[in-house]
Amino acid sequence: MSSRKMKICLIAGEVSGDALGASLMQDLQQKFGDVEFCGVGGDAMAEQGLVSIFPMRDLSVMGVLEVVPRLPLILRRIKQATELVRREKPDLLITIDSPDFCFRVAKALKDQGGDLPKMVHYVAPTVWAWRPERAAKVASLYDAILCLFPMEPAYFENEGMKACFIGHPAVAKWQDGHKAHDIRADLKIPQGHKIIGFLPGSRMSELNRVGPILREALAKYAEEEQRGLNIIALTLPHLSRETRYLLQGFKARIHIIDDQKLKWSCFDAMDGAVAASGTVGLELGIADVPHLIGYKVNFLTYRLVRSKITTNYAHLVNILQGKEVVPEFIQENCKAEPIAAAFKQVMQDSTQQKAAFSQIREMLASDRQNMKAADFIASEVMAA
Repeated sequence: MSSRKMKICLIAGEVSGDALGASLMQDLQQKFGDVEFCGVGGDAMAEQGLVSIFPMRDLSVMGVLEVVPRLPLILRRIKQATELVRREKPDLLITIDSPDFCFRVAKALKDQGGDLPKMVHYVAPTVWAWRPERAAKVASLYDAILCLFPMEPAYFENEGMKACFIGHPAVAKWQDGHKAHDIRADLKIPQGHKIIGFLPGSRMSELNRVGPILREALAKYAEEEQRGLNIIALTLPHLSRETRYLLQGFKARIHIIDDQKLKWSCFDAMDGAVAASGTVGLELGIADVPHLIGYKVNFLTYRLVRSKITTNYAHLVNILQGKEVVPEFIQENCKAEPIAAAFKQVMQDSTQQKAAFSQIREMLASDRQNMKAADFIASEVMAA
């Protein structure tokens, strides 16, 4: 490589991907020195110097039918991202999670041909749970893939692709960040008063569809709670107002937290939580918070997707354990009354959950996790 400044393009489409991207940007700067970044990201990546070419939230949409009304915008964003790579000519393109968007950008670049950067995808698609044939597709698009789960590299290596298990970053974030703030003291919550987490999702569609059900379930639980009950609603700045509105009139002290830097400290303070299914479920498990999950999408979207799912569970802890440790209430089962009853049981006895969470932390930890991705990129991708 020449002595010029290395240029890296990163594309993230979700809040979780934004956090991964920001951490990776730090590691890449340590590894390669002075690096110029471009691409698509959110607030966390912006703090590391990325100027996003469009708002990342434009890509935050879930479900087959839910995508349809936003399809013109998404297609326009794919074109913009592709044009950015062509124009900037980076040495390396790293796409992060969001496979529906990122893979289309990668395919558009491959179809156009010409001089392409080295291409890496960060966060392997869950081929072990849904559509295993995707491994071959990913291998045809990228030079390498970074995997968060130990069983994943084999799927891609079998297709002739370079793959590396780097560990799940949530383990390191928990170890580093959960004692950063004493949230109970900051919020003036007396000792002995329960703190319950309310995590209705990172998308407006999740907040609208799942949020009211989780709220009603918590309200039923709160009716039986005699001592002071506090609800910490973890959300994002662009959903903060709607979350506050959703929790109006709730018979408990409500604390709306939309600063993602406080997330792990909030987890540390929680006695339990109810959450929309997603990355946050695994994070709660790693943080040792007893919880359950609910999720609901458009009926037709669910019918289209369900037939292609090869796992019996939605929660990653349950998938990795091979049994339901964390109660799941998905689709037609996502109703307030059974969720409230199950949550009461979770709060009474979380022994089984906590034993499983300990095993998951051990399974997903990795030595030198923070630099493993950058080391792999340097030695196996850029040096190839």
